[in-house]
Amino acid sequence: MVGVIRNIVLMGVSGCGKSLVGEALASKLDLKFIEGDEFHTPENKKKMGSGIPLNDDDRLGWLKILGDLANSSEQPLIISCSALKKSYRDILDSKGAKCIFVHLHASREVIEGRIRARKGHFFDPRLLTSQFDTLEPLEHGEQGFQVNVANPEHLVLAEIISRLDDWNI
Repeated sequence: MVGVIRNIVLMGVSGCGKSLVGEALASKLDLKFIEGDEFHTPENKKKMGSGIPLNDDDRLGWLKILGDLANSSEQPLIISCSALKKSYRDILDSKGAKCIFVHLHASREVIEGRIRARKGHFFDPRLLTSQFDTLEPLEHGEQGFQVNVANPEHLVLAEIISRLDDWNI
């Protein structure tokens, strides 16, 4: 990777395709993919599985772990993390992690359909409202861009790669 960007964070509400896109993008770019959900505590997973939204305190340790992984890796990473608030993105990008945020988005109807079709995931679909309510889109000055994931996967990947090229990554 060229320039100041070192890590790619795929962000967005649950069901937007962070894991699917992350694995495919990592394969295309020959980078390591970190599945952010694997770093939630058992308590957080139980809470979400019971339909209880996480609060800032619940997320803090999880975000710090992902930020530390991004900062300490010798190689660039692709990380899936909801990163719903700017303050969460600031934690991920602290300590020199040098992240670019790719906000994967689609209409609520598209996301709901995907969540209901998932099998064996701890996320309770009733939490989607709280995620959309919490979501703070990328602000002017944040390094990143938005991609509509209602499009077919190959088009989503092509757009992300093209946009990363625009950033000289």
